[in-house]
Amino acid sequence: MEYLYNYATELLLLLFLFITFAQSAIDKTLDWRGNVSWLKGHFSQTPVKDIVPLLLAIILVTEIFAGVLCIIGFFQIAIQGEKSMAFSGAVISCLTLLMLLFGQRLAKDYEGAKTIAVYFIPAIFLVFLLNS
Repeated sequence: MEYLYNYATELLLLLFLFITFAQSAIDKTLDWRGNVSWLKGHFSQTPVKDIVPLLLAIILVTEIFAGVLCIIGFFQIAIQGEKSMAFSGAVISCLTLLMLLFGQRLAKDYEGAKTIAVYFIPAIFLVFLLNS
């Protein structure tokens, strides 16, 4: 129980990132064609227009890794007070969000980029907390 109190902020942020990436990965998996179709239009005027399915697959894999590492890290902290998996999950989460941000900026979707920044703030704060 002591770890739940000592690491409450980290645990809540890990759950936030787990929910974010698990839901996103599930959506991409269940509606792959719909996501590819929408993204092809979104990136139609960019240099990556011909590799949208590959890039979406890369994002899907990183989201899965981020989500899995965050939930494993959650339990590792809650039970043992060990932060290594949580830290890895937080870093992968940040890298995934940076890839998404790059894509939004490339597509000149500045409103979408702002949304990614909102997710990046708690993710980078979690990296800070777990690294100190």
